[in-house]
Amino acid sequence: MAAESPQIPPALRNVKVLLFDTFGTVVDWRKNVKSRLQSLTADDWSRFAQEWRNSYGVFTRSFDPEVSEWKDIDTHHHESLIGLLHKWNLAGTFTDGEVKSLSLVWHRLTPWHDSVQGLEMLGRRFVTSTLSNGNQSLLQDLNEHGQLGFQRLISSADFKAYKPKPAVYLGAAGVLGLKPEECAMVAAHLEDLKAARDCGLKTIYVERPLEEAWPKGEQLYSESRSWVDLWVTEKEDGFVELARRLDIPK
Repeated sequence: MAAESPQIPPALRNVKVLLFDTFGTVVDWRKNVKSRLQSLTADDWSRFAQEWRNSYGVFTRSFDPEVSEWKDIDTHHHESLIGLLHKWNLAGTFTDGEVKSLSLVWHRLTPWHDSVQGLEMLGRRFVTSTLSNGNQSLLQDLNEHGQLGFQRLISSADFKAYKPKPAVYLGAAGVLGLKPEECAMVAAHLEDLKAARDCGLKTIYVERPLEEAWPKGEQLYSESRSWVDLWVTEKEDGFVELARRLDIPK
């Protein structure tokens, strides 16, 4: 049902569904990748994990569904991991089966401390759904492993495209039978929110440690303050604070 409380920001009062980015916004990907790479030093593992994560961003941004054969995120993670192991002179450290298992660590990520409680609270008033570049099996595993309680699982793979392509945001609104302005994108990445906003969706920014790619001193970041509909800072309590702002009691 649409939110009607006068305490809710006016831009969000007709919103019926919250669409959540997943990696970095709902789950803490760094913690789990670290636990599987014990052969690296503390400094090295963080650089390795960040390079792996960066490869995901390069892949999804550069993927053109009109000219490229479809490749899901699990396949990308496996192929990019093999490349990184060679780059770091770790080829042969793991068996093929261990590499495959390690590439699927993204299925078993730990939620942020506020995610489960916050999603339960938000689900009392809104439909809660993923809108992630992760494929369906990955999202199903994350939802079950983290006991996240999402009511719907929507993947960019459903539309054979990746965020920030408009087909993903508009496709999600379409499968839900809603207008774009009846959907709010929740993310810890302003680039994701900007693309959603350009498609007519409302925007909710939840800061997470080390997740924002736009430097705080640059113009894009400064301007985002004027168009993000609701902003939860890193010092606040994530999705629980979001629920409070949307007038949902504990």
